[in-house]
Amino acid sequence: MSVEKELMARSGQACELCGQSESLEVYTVPPADAPSVAESILVCGACHTQLTDPDNLDPNHWRCLNDSMWSTVPAVQVVAWRILNRLRGEGWPAELLDMMYLDEDTLTWAKAGLSDENALVHLDSNGQVLEAGDTVTLIKDLKVKGANFTAKRGTAVRRISLVHDNAGQIEGKVEGQQIVILTEYVKKRS
Repeated sequence: MSVEKELMARSGQACELCGQSESLEVYTVPPADAPSVAESILVCGACHTQLTDPDNLDPNHWRCLNDSMWSTVPAVQVVAWRILNRLRGEGWPAELLDMMYLDEDTLTWAKAGLSDENALVHLDSNGQVLEAGDTVTLIKDLKVKGANFTAKRGTAVRRISLVHDNAGQIEGKVEGQQIVILTEYVKKRS
């Protein structure tokens, strides 16, 4: 039986990530280069386009990973983990990653496909790595543009989210308003 037929049978003729049943094709999970049932998944055209061009990820499309991350198929788990990791700065993917469990071999496979050269690292004023969901403290009074208040030094900003395309910015709520804050003006709380 061909790889595609076996994947069709395994998936019930639906995308193993989002459940769509149109424009299905085989996606071989890197670093594998030849299709095999163990190292491939069946995906729809929308998922395939975003998997092969990660610069055009649509975060809302990937909310489907809330269900597919629980798949018992390691290749599906690896792809779900990688996408959630890429979208971690959106907030909701970080929560899913906290719930997700991968056995040691599957996690090693998932990490093997990450490209660290383009990864943005958000650092606070002391050089500490910031992650989505962290709590930070303002180290300077900040006048908030477009609002009639100043965020005072010492203000705690809880459950920050990372700006995915700018390592120098985070987002958080201050006085009930969502604002963008420069990382050079915050200190991570331990």
